[in-house]
Amino acid sequence: MIRSTRYMLKDAQKRNYAVPAFNVYNLETMRAVVEAANELKSPVILALTPGTIKFSGDVFMLDMARHFSEMYDIPIAVHLDHHETFEGIRPVVLNGVKSVMIDASMKPYEENIETVRQVVDFAHRYDVSVEAELGKLVGKEEDIVVDEKDAVYTDPDQAADFVKRTGIDSLAVAIGTAHGLYDGEPKLDMERLEAIRERVDIPLVLHGASGIPDAMVKACIKQGITKVNIATELKMPFSRAIKEVFDHNPDAYDPRKYLTPAIDALKEAARKKIRMCDSDGKAR
Repeated sequence: MIRSTRYMLKDAQKRNYAVPAFNVYNLETMRAVVEAANELKSPVILALTPGTIKFSGDVFMLDMARHFSEMYDIPIAVHLDHHETFEGIRPVVLNGVKSVMIDASMKPYEENIETVRQVVDFAHRYDVSVEAELGKLVGKEEDIVVDEKDAVYTDPDQAADFVKRTGIDSLAVAIGTAHGLYDGEPKLDMERLEAIRERVDIPLVLHGASGIPDAMVKACIKQGITKVNIATELKMPFSRAIKEVFDHNPDAYDPRKYLTPAIDALKEAARKKIRMCDSDGKAR
């Protein structure tokens, strides 16, 4: 059965680890992530962006996740990542997803609250957990593009007000991470994260974790991060492995020949991130 992230993240908060949320796009990427999680006995979140749902279809992805949840004795959640409208979220909830992120962070504060509240009121009727974002991460996520000059860090006092007024289950915070790759070494505002943790008691989420040194992510987990989003650092080894096959054999045409090394490469990347989150051995 597909789980809700609500219970996963509360356990992570209680036991001081983070659940990795891996963006997956098709059978091959989902298989690699779930097999890695099963090997290490880690809970895992399969994240679907609007682009992925358009590409593969929510019913197909949910059916695959249900199949894997029956095969393996680990907690598996399917999470809608960075969906911007209630209209986009509603049908997928009705199809059985148990975790959603409504990203209205580009809107003015009061409009953000109004949009998030609408999703919460609907989703909680189906025991679906809701994540929202306060602040703006620099970089590109699907169709959301934020220039460095427009990035906004999460205000700790505003975060407390936001959580209280929306009723969300988890909060994605902006503390200096970015979507995509970093130019230079990232600098995270750990004091800000600590201040948010002091004012907010729900699980906190770190977006844009690809490219952040493991030690830095672990420090964030110690300060209360319970979900870590990873996308780019899965895409890169997957695509690199396929390119290497064709570099050595440009006439290759059998998908099994070039997808197998890609799956293996992604699986190894997922293992490293699971260990980074200290979620290995935490499956219940």
